[in-house]
Amino acid sequence: MPRLVFVSWSQTGQLDQIVSALTAPLEADPAWQVTKITLDPVDPYPFPWPFLRFFDTFPETVVGIAPPIAAPALPDGPEPDLVILAYQVWFLSPAGPMTAFLDRPEARRLLAGRRVITLVACRNMWIEAQRVMVARLASLGARHLDHIAITDTAHPAATFISTPWWMLTGQRGPLLGGLIPRAGVPNQDIAGSARFGQAIRDELPLREPNDDRPLLSGLGAVCVRPGLIAAERIGRRSFMIWGSLLRHLGRPGAPLRRIVLIGYVVFLVTMILTVAPLSALIRALLAPFRKASQALECAQIAAPSGEGRERLAPL
Repeated sequence: MPRLVFVSWSQTGQLDQIVSALTAPLEADPAWQVTKITLDPVDPYPFPWPFLRFFDTFPETVVGIAPPIAAPALPDGPEPDLVILAYQVWFLSPAGPMTAFLDRPEARRLLAGRRVITLVACRNMWIEAQRVMVARLASLGARHLDHIAITDTAHPAATFISTPWWMLTGQRGPLLGGLIPRAGVPNQDIAGSARFGQAIRDELPLREPNDDRPLLSGLGAVCVRPGLIAAERIGRRSFMIWGSLLRHLGRPGAPLRRIVLIGYVVFLVTMILTVAPLSALIRALLAPFRKASQALECAQIAAPSGEGRERLAPL
């Protein structure tokens, strides 16, 4: 009996819906044993977020320091054949609950030597967070087979408004009379996550235990937006510098830290509204001269699953 363990935490419920869609084909098959572990923060995160607490979370998030979670109950019996880690992205980094899990001894016991698939549901900027995740998995001795990135398909300029609005108010929109689409992953993409569960169900039992080839190639597991690669890299570098500075000004909630944090938020928004469009224009003008290097970079980011869609049924 193939054994799958799914570890996840969802603040808005969107990731839970994707997990349910993906595991449905596996749970419907009596030959499979599926165990779901939902992470449990000791101090629950609020939703919607209070404004200052939302931004005051970023310094610890980007440097990889997470509030504790309750000890996860790992399943008894034989070791799992596959582990799927489903996480959210906060400030271009893995969200706190997943970071806290990876810091616990249970994570090493579960992941060391195991085949692992990562899954993220977020805005449309996941590359830097996944770089962090891949490095953490390597340090734990996991065997990373695939990555699935299910994202908001709206234009990044729209999600820059809609996603924070959703986080801070609990309202998904649409906004401005429909000019800004509803925040979050489209319902058809959530339902479409079932294709990954079907591929795992059909292919993993046929694999040798030491076969670490991707299971999900050709299924459109990820989509890399070239225009966001540099923006993410610059953004995470800024978060790391400012996050380290803010942590030296006190613990979360410290008055001086919050004063400087408000100044940084104003600076960040100003940079996104002014410098970011100019930078995007320059990259667009240079794109024809960088086709080969850009294609190589996108392929490296999309690995191991890749952006191919050849196994999908034609529209």
